[in-house]
Amino acid sequence: MADGLMTDALAADVTVAQDVRLRRPAGIRSIRLGDTKVSYVPDGDVRLRPLRLLPDTTDEVWAAHPEYLDATGHLVGSVGGLLVEHGDRALLIDAGFGPQEHRGPDGPISAIHGGALAQNLAELGRSPQDIEAVAFTHLHSDHLGWACHPAPGGDRPVFAHADYLISEQEWERRDLLEAQGMTEQVAALAPRVRTVTDGQEVFPGVHVRITPGHTVGHAEYVITGGGRRLIAFGDAVHSPIQIDHPEWSSAFDHDPALTADHRSRLVAELAEPGTIGFGVHFADVVFGHVRQEGDGPAWRPLDA
Repeated sequence: MADGLMTDALAADVTVAQDVRLRRPAGIRSIRLGDTKVSYVPDGDVRLRPLRLLPDTTDEVWAAHPEYLDATGHLVGSVGGLLVEHGDRALLIDAGFGPQEHRGPDGPISAIHGGALAQNLAELGRSPQDIEAVAFTHLHSDHLGWACHPAPGGDRPVFAHADYLISEQEWERRDLLEAQGMTEQVAALAPRVRTVTDGQEVFPGVHVRITPGHTVGHAEYVITGGGRRLIAFGDAVHSPIQIDHPEWSSAFDHDPALTADHRSRLVAELAEPGTIGFGVHFADVVFGHVRQEGDGPAWRPLDA
């Protein structure tokens, strides 16, 4: 009986600790895949209105899952990039939000800010000059970030030596960005863009996977090493609660039905042995596995 009580107490402690992580943005976290090191590089965070972000949810859903919401009733999300290091080489997947902030009186985003990416790269022993390429999952402002801003105190790009890797489909439809008032961002990207295609290896052990839905040319990056693989799935999933409900698409999804269909397949894939997921907006649970628990799949973070 005593052993059973102790086991129950430990399980309760683990649940409480995980719940805390769901309500705070992620700090630097790293894992190894054989000779490759991958690290989440924080730039800032975002506070989201849950019913606006996931319009198929209800007040009852969120009342049943208070662990996802902060004291003001917002979903907490991380904003940053993924550093991939192999030997002396370094690739960055997505570039955060940059040195700016935005508050929305309405809509899914209540507040978002960035600015810490370069400092956190330094904490990881890297400078922007070390980055040989920035690979984008898609062309939304919370992923373009520092790629469109000059280095502090100057007018040169932060990643002055890097190519910008963007899927062919995404770059071909950059007119969609220009229609949203992002002409300056497109102009900042254009001189450095190198388009990539489905299945292409863009860095040792890193392959592109084109997964339209969230945007017309949304890309995921599959990183393999040490007998494991990591899927950096960008904005195919915004919150861990969608793992158990892949049918819930985001208000930001260009094609909600297509995204939901892909997300269902992705959740099944993330449950396969040796597979790790990386959710760039997943609060302080950015690295994790999918496990079948209770009535369905659930996101279980790695203690990285």
